[in-house]
Formats: sequence, C-alpha cells, structure tokens
Amino acid sequence: QVQLVEAGGGLVQAGGSLRLSCAASGTIFRINDMMWYHQAPGKGRELVGGITKGGGQNYADSVKGRFAISMDNVKKTVYLQMNSLKPEDTGVYYCKVRGQMMRNLGRWDDFDSWGRGTQVTVSS
Repeated sequence: QVQLVEAGGGLVQAGGSLRLSCAASGTIFRINDMMWYHQAPGKGRELVGGITKGGGQNYADSVKGRFAISMDNVKKTVYLQMNSLKPEDTGVYYCKVRGQMMRNLGRWDDFDSWGRGTQVTVSS
C-alpha cells in the first residue's frame, strides 16, 4: 500500500502564504501524477490543480497565478504553495496520488491514494 501524510495547514491572514505537503510512503512506488482538492465548509470537494511526473501542471481558474504545485521525486513528496490567500480558500485540502507500486519481484500495479486532508483557514 501507499499512504499519504499531509501537513502544512493552519491559520493565515488574507494575502498570506502557506505551503502544504503530501508525503507518500509504503511500498516501492512511482508517482505518475497528483492532484490537490479543496473542500470549502459546507461544499463539495473541488479540484485545485494537478501535476504529472514530467512537470505538466494545470490549475483551477480560482487559484491560477496564486497557487503552484511541485514535486520532489526523491522524497516522494508533493507540495501546494499557496500565495495571496483569500478567505474563500478556507477549507480542507486533500491530495490524491496516482502511480504504480512494485509487487511480486518487479511487477508494477496501478494505484491511487488519498490523503486525510489538512485544514486551512484564511482570515479576512
């Protein structure tokens, strides 16, 4: 199994910055892509953006130009750098990682895994 541990959430004033991390661990694995999701209070989970192992990225219009996703392939950790935070950014942020994990002496199987989420609160 591949497990994800998220960190970096907290309280911040509007206009401030936070960096969320999502560290993957477990079996031998490789990450193909990851996505960050945001769930505002009382609302559904929405895609924030994603990144592939090759560095390709895409972002929701609401965060474009403010948020940036990066990946450390050595540490198996992905990051969400959040700048110019707004009160509407408040909510729980989740990461989802997709890739392959090694099993049975070199066999690679697809996997996807969700983090437990981390709370971000932006004050006005």
